[in-house]
Amino acid sequence: MLQNLQNYRILLASKSPRRRELLQQLRIPFKVITIGGIDESFPQTIPLLEVPQYISEVKADAYQEKITTDELVITADTMVICDDRILGKPKNPADAADMLRLLSGRIHHVATGVTISTKEKRTSFTTVSEVTFAELTEEEINYYVENYIPLDKAGAYGIQEWIGAVAVSSIKGSFYNVMGLPVHRLYQELKLF
Repeated sequence: MLQNLQNYRILLASKSPRRRELLQQLRIPFKVITIGGIDESFPQTIPLLEVPQYISEVKADAYQEKITTDELVITADTMVICDDRILGKPKNPADAADMLRLLSGRIHHVATGVTISTKEKRTSFTTVSEVTFAELTEEEINYYVENYIPLDKAGAYGIQEWIGAVAVSSIKGSFYNVMGLPVHRLYQELKLF
């Protein structure tokens, strides 16, 4: 389908099983690679919605020395932003419950920055989705935290899980972006690459 990419081995630089699953939907062969120890800090002067793209570019920089001229690497970073505050991955179950309390009954934004790079070329973009949560009871929050795995997810929730069915009352933008990879936009960018 993507004839322009036939000369590249496509690499997904991500530990996320959700990103892997989403990229598989595009039916392009790829290999997962990861390196640890990438510094994901960012300057405090960057607008919050631009932070994920900044971090995806930092990740791409870390892979530049590792890839060969026939490899194309995809890096990404997803963040949940509520009340001018970035909600990353929770540190523990209590932190996850606090994040869900903050999101309860409110609108928040999910931003994913993606960088596509080779040795010679790079393109980056950000996709933002607006998500509205219904009010959650303490019982619902505790049920989710105790029965699912919120600690590996930005904002402490996975939209594809039980919490998405009971809490997400509306989305403006890409559903897949909220899962962690805006596959429609990625496909369009890969066609142009």
